Amino acid sequence: MEGLACERGGRTVFEDVCLVAGAGDLVTVTGRNGAGKSSLLRVIAGLVPKTEGSVRVEGADPQKPPGEHMHYCGHADALKPSLTVRENLAFWHDYYGIARLEPDDALDLFDIGHLADLPSAYLSAGQKRRLSLCRLFVSWRPIWLLDEPTSALDAATQIRLAELMQAHLGAGGLILAATHGDLGLRSSLSLAIGGP
Repeated sequence: MEGLACERGGRTVFEDVCLVAGAGDLVTVTGRNGAGKSSLLRVIAGLVPKTEGSVRVEGADPQKPPGEHMHYCGHADALKPSLTVRENLAFWHDYYGIARLEPDDALDLFDIGHLADLPSAYLSAGQKRRLSLCRLFVSWRPIWLLDEPTSALDAATQIRLAELMQAHLGAGGLILAATHGDLGLRSSLSLAIGGP
């Protein structure tokens, strides 16, 4: 990122954000509520337009936007309530197009395989969060953008997520995580957004 800035609703959310991160880096994005952490991740993913600056993924196809190389996992769980757990994950498996794990195998990573045939509307908040995180594993994308990834997760699932994040970093992945709490991993870099 170089000179990245974002304006929303006529207000400058952040400006002149610069960062160089590489394979195996965990970047924690910190700041008070409303400082722009979520907006930053959404700008990087290409979901919100930037006002200034650039985002570049070295070695990536220059004909594709940077967001094509990223998984974004935000506050909304991106689930269709009428679809079953398996159907929701199968959609993302097919949509991303770069197969990694089959949906049932990804569900087993977070111990929710037994819920595969249940409509996602019936899931608890923690189960919905686990299903949302399963999207990271049905296709390969080297960069993960995680917005408060541990929210609604119990302690055991937070530990499991930390293990899976470490495995992604070990495989040469890069993670930018907006967080207020401890992720259970040591950060390579930290990026503070906004003032005190």
